[in-house]
Amino acid sequence: MSVDLTKVDEILSRYGSQQRHLITILQEIQAEYRYLPREVLEHVADAMNISTAKIYSVATFYENFSLEPKGKYVIKICDGTACHVRKSIPILEKIREILSLNERKVTTDDMLFTVETVSCLGACGLAPVLTVNDAVYPAMTPEKAEKLISDLREGEI
Repeated sequence: MSVDLTKVDEILSRYGSQQRHLITILQEIQAEYRYLPREVLEHVADAMNISTAKIYSVATFYENFSLEPKGKYVIKICDGTACHVRKSIPILEKIREILSLNERKVTTDDMLFTVETVSCLGACGLAPVLTVNDAVYPAMTPEKAEKLISDLREGEI
């Protein structure tokens, strides 16, 4: 896969080659591509005069960075204590069923959806909760999740 590096170069030009900006640079790159492509990481390493290994160590240390492509809509389902006891797992199962996903296959073939579980979204009072690209959806049920997926597919959200 060949990636257009123009946007990466724009990001790099804003921050220069100072290593203290590496996390910010990686965040902006991920916002642009929805993940950190290998080719881009190698380019950043060259441009910043940092080893590729160092870049990968940062990218793999922080949970929010992804080396795998993600869908347009990243759905994070909370499975923390409050959400779990309020039945977050049936919601997860329903979403996986609708999207033909499982524990190992987390992104749809059309790159529209990625489904992840997280330990806590910090919205325990709204449990069970999920987010779609950081928008919070409280008091979720399997039926509400099915409607949400339908609305996202139809572009109504």
